[in-house]
Amino acid sequence: MADYRIREYRDEDYEMVRELFATGMSEYVPALCVHVLKQPWVILVLACTFCILLTSSKSLLLPILAITLLLATGRQLLGYFWTMYIEHCLKEDLLDIRTTYMGSKGSCFWVAEADECVVGTVAARPSDDQEGELMLKRMSVRKDYRGLGVAKALCQAVICFAQQQGCRAVVLNTLMVQDEARLMYERVGFAKYRDDVLPTVYGRLANVTISKYRYSVPRRS
Repeated sequence: MADYRIREYRDEDYEMVRELFATGMSEYVPALCVHVLKQPWVILVLACTFCILLTSSKSLLLPILAITLLLATGRQLLGYFWTMYIEHCLKEDLLDIRTTYMGSKGSCFWVAEADECVVGTVAARPSDDQEGELMLKRMSVRKDYRGLGVAKALCQAVICFAQQQGCRAVVLNTLMVQDEARLMYERVGFAKYRDDVLPTVYGRLANVTISKYRYSVPRRS
């Protein structure tokens, strides 16, 4: 068991929390690229481009170079859009963590601390969809501390908080590329109840799926 402790957020954690979130989210770019490459329309475009260039040029080199360029350009575009998403998050609730999560009833932000460094984060605030439900947000664990029970301990902090607040459930959203996170949530006791495609042009084109999970909070005895 790693030597860490779960505690509430303090102002001096600000930069470490934001850096941990940005670094953790950046890790999903390769998985996102693979996901997009598996989409039927992408495979069709690449195949048609290759066949057309091969037929017109009578050379294998040109279509290979063209496909390589298309893949490299797509990788850069996906990385750019993902970076914009991360920046958007940093300018929303993570811009003023204390006001967003520590300044109102029913919200809180926790960190996992080890060797005087923040190695994990999680937040909770009332759900916008259903009254009496708590939304788990901003779960992130530093790469070298994964698999040591940190994420599970952070989940338990949220569940205990929900129980204290008299909430009937904890809910959360995960993206289709967050396989490890989904497995961890399911081991804790969360159950998936719905899959939604991100309602944007990019979301539909890339088939970006959001999985919604719920944990039924036991009543306090």
